[in-house]
Amino acid sequence: MTEGDARSVPGRDADPDTVMGERRHLMNLAYRLLGSLAEAEDAVQETFTRWYAMPSHRRDGIRSPGAWLTTVAGRICLDQLGSARVRRERYVGEWIPEPLPDAAGLGATGERIGDAADPADRVTLDESVTMAFLVTLESMTPAERVSLILHDVYGYTFPEVAGIVGRTPAACRQLASSARRRARARERPPTPPARQSETVRAFRRAWRSQDLDALLGVLDPDAEAVADGGGVTPAAASPIRGAEAVARHYAAIAAAMPAGVEVRECPVNGGPGLAMRFRGVTVTVFAFDVVGDRIRHIWAVRNPDKLRRWPVAPEDPPTV
Repeated sequence: MTEGDARSVPGRDADPDTVMGERRHLMNLAYRLLGSLAEAEDAVQETFTRWYAMPSHRRDGIRSPGAWLTTVAGRICLDQLGSARVRRERYVGEWIPEPLPDAAGLGATGERIGDAADPADRVTLDESVTMAFLVTLESMTPAERVSLILHDVYGYTFPEVAGIVGRTPAACRQLASSARRRARARERPPTPPARQSETVRAFRRAWRSQDLDALLGVLDPDAEAVADGGGVTPAAASPIRGAEAVARHYAAIAAAMPAGVEVRECPVNGGPGLAMRFRGVTVTVFAFDVVGDRIRHIWAVRNPDKLRRWPVAPEDPPTV
């Protein structure tokens, strides 16, 4: 699960183009560590602020600007993760990582849903940003999360990780190992993308038609549905567990939908998902964990603060 070594090689000049060229790598790292584009942007901005706050002679003396920037960004994210755990304890309802549209910023029908300059377009979509993996990362300590991502995703050595986490290399190895065991405990046999898409499509049809039997046919018996409204938008306050409970919950949602609501298939964090729109505005994004041909988890993000990367589609007809 290695994205590739995005670090600067020793001896690269600390010119502005070289330094700013690290932005995409830093955004990729920060999003994986924090699960939020807004927080990732803040972390990257703070990293560059610290770089340019240094006297020029100190910047010129740094042998590898990319390595310096990664170290600082990693430490900032580590600090943010610690404070985020406290904030999320006060969060209203369930907290779900911020969903990403596909890298091209296009929906399933080809319309623009993102700005070309949007940071979401700079996040590489792979198995390390699936909603299932990001949710698993939320169960880890900040040090475990940073150690695992830096080593397993980005290929940093444990001595390098130690310099960021502030632990010994041996301790970082143990942290990554613990985090890896936790991630593997939640792993399921991979389902081919086409099969995942077919399953999500079947769920959409059954949901919109309020067909309980068809819903039960695509839901795992132990299915779980989680919604994130952030206290701003109505959402289930706690996870809904069990196929029958989930099916009835979504059938009730379909029955209460106002006229003009659309539910479209679209990529979410690199996997098949759904976007609910009302009057052209995305009001809910759904991500799925498909095991075999059944849906094991549904994550519904309704907090509008997390849907800013999913803007208005002007071509949608107004609803009256």
